[in-house]
Amino acid sequence: MNILFVASEVEPYAKSGGLADVAAALPKALAELGHNVKVILPLYSSIKYDKYNLKLIMPQTCVHMGTCEEWFNVHHTAEPHGIDVYFIEFNKYFARTGYYHDSAGEYRDNAFRFAFLCRAAMQTVKDMDFKPDVVHVHDWQTSLLPYYLKKGYDSFFSGTKSVLTLHNMGYQGIFSSDVLSYAMVRDYDFKPDTFEAYGGINMLKGGIVYADKLTTVSPTYAEEIRGPIGSNGLDPYLNRRGADLSGILNGIDTTIWNPSSDRLIPTNYTVKNFTDGKRRNKKALQQQFLLETNPELPLFSFIGRFAEQKGLNLLMDSIDSVMNDMDCQFIILGSGDTVLERFFGELPKRYAGRVGSFIGYSEPTAHIIEAGSDFFIMPSLYEPCGLNQMYSQAYGTLPVVRATGGLADTIEQYDEKRGTGTGFKFDYMAARSLYDTIGWAVSTFFDRPAHMNNMITAAMKKDYSWKRSAQLYYELYKEAVGK
Repeated sequence: MNILFVASEVEPYAKSGGLADVAAALPKALAELGHNVKVILPLYSSIKYDKYNLKLIMPQTCVHMGTCEEWFNVHHTAEPHGIDVYFIEFNKYFARTGYYHDSAGEYRDNAFRFAFLCRAAMQTVKDMDFKPDVVHVHDWQTSLLPYYLKKGYDSFFSGTKSVLTLHNMGYQGIFSSDVLSYAMVRDYDFKPDTFEAYGGINMLKGGIVYADKLTTVSPTYAEEIRGPIGSNGLDPYLNRRGADLSGILNGIDTTIWNPSSDRLIPTNYTVKNFTDGKRRNKKALQQQFLLETNPELPLFSFIGRFAEQKGLNLLMDSIDSVMNDMDCQFIILGSGDTVLERFFGELPKRYAGRVGSFIGYSEPTAHIIEAGSDFFIMPSLYEPCGLNQMYSQAYGTLPVVRATGGLADTIEQYDEKRGTGTGFKFDYMAARSLYDTIGWAVSTFFDRPAHMNNMITAAMKKDYSWKRSAQLYYELYKEAVGK
């Protein structure tokens, strides 16, 4: 098949979350199955031109928007897996400090920026005479593309079908209706059953209505978003499309996240020698964060955005009790909410030698945290899929999570009688529930080491590569195009 991916971010060029990982890894897996895959994203000013060997291939390309013509450049790089990646250069919209916002807040013209991206992506592949069988788009930023295809805005794309992946229903692209003329959304298509939302435009809602197939990133999340809370109010439209909605679990890039070959950790290891390997990495991690270098203390970690979704308030409200009542260590890596940054940034002073924190993000540090920790905390209020719990299991680090979305799908609950499982799950959104589950993990570490070894072995043997998920997407593409 000819498959086009259009996304607002793609790892390693531009990344703010899991969308970038999916938009990078899934095309690779599809290419390995023999498909012709091309990827398009904006050329943000943060993307290093020379580092990725970008080359200008289409200067001064014109696309017709509803109220004007826009002229842009297209750059290209070829990835080792046979994937062509194209970058839309349009400084008016993309030469900025952030992808979606800066320190002053969300960019006010985001609706215009990403409407342009959708039209520019279509113009780019048309000009290179690449006709996709399927266009795979992601989240609100590219949700107008299924509308353009369904409404026949360009006969070149007759027969091209669309797949929209919903990575996070918390972000829907709700804007003023001022964008309608520029974005070429026709007046008779702007109604409550399509794009309209309280007088404004909801781009994700329109994508849900017009895409040929809808996916989300785990089976449990696909069920959760069919209710009013999980969908943030879009459940009526998702339920109408229930026959076209499926949950396909994300994979992970095992060329990057693999303890046997990871160049960012001090000691490589496999499921056959994890005891010594994890011990060595744990020592290096403890030293890096100025913790007591004691292998006999359970070490918990967190990596992620400091946002309400991630359940950091549960950890903030329970960690003092944990540190006072239990013998353990904590490491926190992340940034976001300023209150949470201040709280977790100050913890090492209060619990010297027991708690370490890094406010920000560091890829090498994230890898050594996964390799050196005993447990990984993800107390998310909701989690469409999650990747860190899969990274953690690959590295033999047992997740402690709230049973929601992909966290429920990817972790087998510890069975204390049998000594089986791959992690620890709790249900209630309460600090006490997290406290109790951390305590359960601590007691298992000290009192049931054989069970720990069983779980680490089971976790490291799991296959979370993209191969199976890519095959499921291919089957979905075939269904969409009627093959």
